Order: sequence, then C-alpha cells, then structure tokens
Amino acid sequence: MNPPPETPVAPPVPPAARDGDRRTRVLVAGIGNVFRSDDGFGVEVARRLLARGGLPAGVEVADIGVRGMHLAYRLLDGYAGLLLVDTVHRDGPPGTVYRIEHDLDTPGGGALDGHGMDPASVLGLLERLAAATGVERPVGRVLLVGCEPAVLDEGMGLSEPVAAAVEPALQAVDELLPTLLGAPVPHG
Repeated sequence: MNPPPETPVAPPVPPAARDGDRRTRVLVAGIGNVFRSDDGFGVEVARRLLARGGLPAGVEVADIGVRGMHLAYRLLDGYAGLLLVDTVHRDGPPGTVYRIEHDLDTPGGGALDGHGMDPASVLGLLERLAAATGVERPVGRVLLVGCEPAVLDEGMGLSEPVAAAVEPALQAVDELLPTLLGAPVPHG
C-alpha cells in the first residue's frame, strides 16, 4: 500500500519566478512512520500545519513520511531552507522538543533505503545527487524540529508526552520559518 501523496500548503513557486527574482522557498518536511507510534510525530506536525494554513508565501509543507529518496530528489529543485520535523534521540525526557541545525559542510552518509532513510542519510544522498547532476548546494540551510520519542514500537498514534509536544513543535516551526525565509536561495 502506497502512502498518501504529499499536499503543499502553497503551490510550488514556478521555476521562472524562483530563478528570475530569486524568491525564497522553504520546505517543511514531516518525516516518520505513522505505523510505529511516536515515529509519526513529524507527519502529525505536517498534517496540523496543512490543516491550519496561514503560512508565509514561499513556504511548502510536505508529509514525506518514509519517502526519504523522494525528499532528496525534490530538494534538487533548490530551496533556501529545509525544516525537517522528526523524532530524535537526545536522551531527554519523552516529549522534549529540540531545535537543531544540520551542518551541511559535514559529509553525509548512511545506507540507501528508499523507504526509510533518516534525515542525515537523505542529506548525504542529496549531496551525492547534486554532485552527479552538477547542482551546486541545492539547500541553503537545514534546521530540525525534533521530539524525543517515548515509544517506537509498531502501533498507531502518538504517546501522551509526544502528542503533547505537537503544539510546542508547531510554535517552534513558526519561530524558525523567518530565519529560513531570510536565507539566500542557493544557485542550482
């Protein structure tokens, strides 16, 4: 069974407008597997952002789920910023929301798995795809809103502490978007 298609909040910026006036584009990508309890955190945040709407022009929201390879190819189109929303293990109490910046100058890696790559592997694949296609740094800046999970076993629905972290994560997204919207659009 295929996951549902992603739905952007705002239509993508046409290539002519993107290249001509260097309009800023930011992608908010909800990452995770909704069939593994708290791993569905990023998908839930993306779903709420889509339902709420009202995001600034140039911001796209996508429920990426476990389609990491799809995300890497999408990013080749060029974005000033990428805001990933996912679970992250940092040994804090379950439900803790973290704001993390990914260093794009650190070589990425990770095994290729088209249906379940972690964000570092996706960014490593993006780096290799960009080099192979002659695209120079397709993403200007990468931030992560992460949540410490409580349960990653098979099952539907978020645990109580992670469900309670969805609203603070939405607030973190709202606070981080202006930072990414101010970033220059990379050359592709």
